[in-house]
Amino acid sequence: MLRTNTCGELNLDHVGQTVTLCGWIQKIRKLGGMTFIDLRDRYGITQLAINSETHEEFAKKVEKMGREWVIKVTGTVTERYSKNKNIPTGDIEIIVDAIDVLNESAIPPFTIEDESDGGEELRLKYRYLDLRRNPVKNNLIFRHKMGIEIRNYLNNIGFLDIETPFLIRSTPEGARDFIVPSRVSPGEFYALPQSPQTFKQLLMVSGYDRYFQIVRCFRDEDLRADRQPEFTQIDCEMSFIEQEDILNTFEGLMQHVFKKVKNIDIDPIQRITYADAMRLYGSDKPDLRFGMEFVELNDVMQHKDFKIFNEAELVVGVMAKGCAHYTRKQLDALTDFVRRPQIGAAGLVYVLCQPDGTFKSSVDKFYDQEDLKKVAQKAGAEAGDLILILSGKTEKTQKQLCELRLEMGKQLGLRQAGVYKLLWVVDFPLLEWDDETNRFYAKHHMFTAPKPEHEALLDTNPIAVNANAYDLVINGTEVGGGSIRIHNRNLQNKMFQILGFSQEQADYQFGFMLSAFQYGCPPHGGIAFGFDRLCSVLSDTDSIRDFIAFPKNNSARDTMVNAPAAVENSQLDELSIQIKK
Repeated sequence: MLRTNTCGELNLDHVGQTVTLCGWIQKIRKLGGMTFIDLRDRYGITQLAINSETHEEFAKKVEKMGREWVIKVTGTVTERYSKNKNIPTGDIEIIVDAIDVLNESAIPPFTIEDESDGGEELRLKYRYLDLRRNPVKNNLIFRHKMGIEIRNYLNNIGFLDIETPFLIRSTPEGARDFIVPSRVSPGEFYALPQSPQTFKQLLMVSGYDRYFQIVRCFRDEDLRADRQPEFTQIDCEMSFIEQEDILNTFEGLMQHVFKKVKNIDIDPIQRITYADAMRLYGSDKPDLRFGMEFVELNDVMQHKDFKIFNEAELVVGVMAKGCAHYTRKQLDALTDFVRRPQIGAAGLVYVLCQPDGTFKSSVDKFYDQEDLKKVAQKAGAEAGDLILILSGKTEKTQKQLCELRLEMGKQLGLRQAGVYKLLWVVDFPLLEWDDETNRFYAKHHMFTAPKPEHEALLDTNPIAVNANAYDLVINGTEVGGGSIRIHNRNLQNKMFQILGFSQEQADYQFGFMLSAFQYGCPPHGGIAFGFDRLCSVLSDTDSIRDFIAFPKNNSARDTMVNAPAAVENSQLDELSIQIKK
């Protein structure tokens, strides 16, 4: 080894020892006859001290050095006169006896410090330099610890880590596939897996009753902060179980991870049906760090001559505790917020419950004090509270009010970092209807089983069928989802038919699964967690990019290696591919 110690481990117990350190120069400072170097490696920073009078040759050597040069030093550990309590090694320094340059460095395009002067695009272009910064390094260490604890938990309860293929066949549902041409089979293509779904089900047929994999997945879809074209799943499947077994097993995983990684004991995970989540929060992934539940107001607001409410399918509001002090300017800002194109509300109605017990609203022309009193009673509002009301088509209005609820939670400081509220959302619809294509689509995926008591409805009223499916939500972010799977060939064929597959199409796309189901497929189910997303939620950050070593940007480009990129015509010829010009 070139070094005897790292730059993050030395302390007063090492005083008097001769050590050798290697690392990158973080900073050089000259104070009188002394030169100080902050030497950095993955483990921390250690201060080096060079006396220019007694080691003139070292001082001259250092004058030629700069930030990010890689050096090796040998010296004696001594107690620092001026200690730095902000770093673990701040009680000591190294009096340098020998110094060697291992490699020089060009001037970095941005400062490699916790608070860098480089923008995100620049740092992504030079990601190998960005990875030297503590915030990025600490995120990757956090991800590593998460992975270790997840593996330990699953291993200890009998799960086997089994790899599944990356080159598979394309599937017609879900997000767009990344397609990989085959050279040896001209005109035919592989696809990169969006998930290992079919293979983990086949492993259940094979008798491997507890499978998991921390696996790379690929989806060719538009990006946002919590999406990447390639991402990592914690993929799990179990046989001979029911929904309750899945929820209990992976609630245990969450308890283990939170305790080991965050030293937090989480409460038993609350459960809510999809229908109640939409009715109370307008979202199938509600943030439960604060209340502000929806209150339906049709019965108390549709009896006057206010046409907007009378013609609405839903009139619904939320109560913001203690916010009757909001000014007209603040209320106008909330109105502008819900009118933004991405939210799309036509307007906002408010009711101020004033301290003297009277009410003031934006619809005083239509509603008298007695009317507004009934609204306040229905909303559970008291003097000093604010009621915010939207109306329109049910689903659209629920989503709009959900965004307003989250905005109010943010403004009032109710979405606190470091507070974690976990929730199982259950009883999702099995299917959703699309008017444009005039057909059903699977709400989760086509292998999800209906609730046993709803199975008969597949023949008479498919849209009323609930799925044996569940999502795990943390602080308003879906971090995982799964279902009990169909394990019967006839039921799977019926599902394909409802989704518009002919028997020929089903056999062509999924004949291998239908065939496997003939050979003793056990009841089974599973779940998959977004590993990158789970890391970001537990670290109170918004972007999964912070936890991926080499992420893509918002245009799905890797600006560091400049990918995607054109290839040679000879490569395309080998693949029998012609590019249209």
